[in-house]
Amino acid sequence: MFWDKLFKSKAASEMDRIISRIDMNMSNNYKDAAQMNFAELEKFFEEAAGKNGLKPSEKESYGIAIDEYRAKLKGYSHKDQKPYWH
Repeated sequence: MFWDKLFKSKAASEMDRIISRIDMNMSNNYKDAAQMNFAELEKFFEEAAGKNGLKPSEKESYGIAIDEYRAKLKGYSHKDQKPYWH
């Protein structure tokens, strides 16, 4: 597995940085920022996959990760949050 990290594509490295920002924002309860980063991740993935910037194994693993984040972030917004006084 060490070799996978050593020989990642530039696109995969950038996606890792975006995922780190999503995780950081989620841990700090910055819901809108996490949603914005997720949209950035999806767009970057589509562009990188379309330009063959990702290896087939990276495309598969990041596709799975995006599906997992999509499920986690569904309804994850301050707009959907109920006021604490109700």
